[in-house]
Amino acid sequence: MRVVVAMSGGVDSSVAAAQLVNEGHDVIGLSMQLYDQQAGERQFGGCCSLEDLHDARRTAATLGIPHYILNFERQFDDAVVSTFVREYAAGRTPIPCVQCNGELKFTHLLDRAAAFGADCVATGHYARLDRTIPGRTILRRGLDPMKDQSYFLFTLTQAQLAKAHFPVGHLHKAEVRARAQAYGLAVADKPDSQELCFVADGNTARFVEERMPAVAQAGSIRDLGGRQVGSHDGVHHFTVGQRRRLGLSTSVPLYILEIDAAANTLTVGPRAALERTRLTASNVNWIAGYSPASSRLITARIRHRNPDAPATVKPLPDDRVAVTFDEPQCAVAPGQAVVFYDDDTVLGGGWID
Repeated sequence: MRVVVAMSGGVDSSVAAAQLVNEGHDVIGLSMQLYDQQAGERQFGGCCSLEDLHDARRTAATLGIPHYILNFERQFDDAVVSTFVREYAAGRTPIPCVQCNGELKFTHLLDRAAAFGADCVATGHYARLDRTIPGRTILRRGLDPMKDQSYFLFTLTQAQLAKAHFPVGHLHKAEVRARAQAYGLAVADKPDSQELCFVADGNTARFVEERMPAVAQAGSIRDLGGRQVGSHDGVHHFTVGQRRRLGLSTSVPLYILEIDAAANTLTVGPRAALERTRLTASNVNWIAGYSPASSRLITARIRHRNPDAPATVKPLPDDRVAVTFDEPQCAVAPGQAVVFYDDDTVLGGGWID
């Protein structure tokens, strides 16, 4: 089988490629150039950098497979970076990794893979695929609970999953590194990337301002009674649940409860006021290709690192849902994803309104 491997230069995608070669597949390595690599143009983070592209090429040479770098600068800016900036300017908290996976790796990269005559695209994601039901692909959590990345894949469709392959999803991270050592890969001990690839210093507010200067407008901070208790220098600095950098001196710690970008105001209150038992989400994708006919008991996550929470999801018109949790959830942030599970099966997810 001919397989295209999305090679990021990290240990996970490198081991994915090595395993496929070891299994006898015809493997082609593809890496995505996501921004201008000219020296001095700008500094990006520790993911998708020029060094990562070199590491991917070195791994491909070690494995004896062809390796190509694809220029996805325009697609990355349109689908990921621009969306990130617009969301923060609108007072929402985006997850760019979801757009990168759905729009780039499993849309544009799938198209390029077809041009190579490949049967599927493999990545280093910690997730698993179940194809025991004819004509259907089930997305399951990765076996390593500390590395599971299924949360970031909820937008994938049946057509995309049918062409996907996750060779390391059944492994724990320690096993992946051990296999990298056994395969003689130079990236075996390479640290995992932790930051956004396009925000090198972690200063998301400054990045948003560079792209959209008009967002830096002073506004008011108000309490639950509507009384002004302070001021801010732009809603893009904040997210729901945030406590730091408010500049308020109060006897009780205050947290951001709501961001109103149109009015340029923040509403703050005590931690208890952050708790919610209900949310709505839009642009919902159901992995099976169709929504439940009625309300369904599930578990849901409102953040990647949050534990699963028992809930009921009710389908609404226009690809929307209402989610009611059994227990209150803290800091439900618009713009984040809510992802639905049934045990280890990913049912789907949507964007929190």
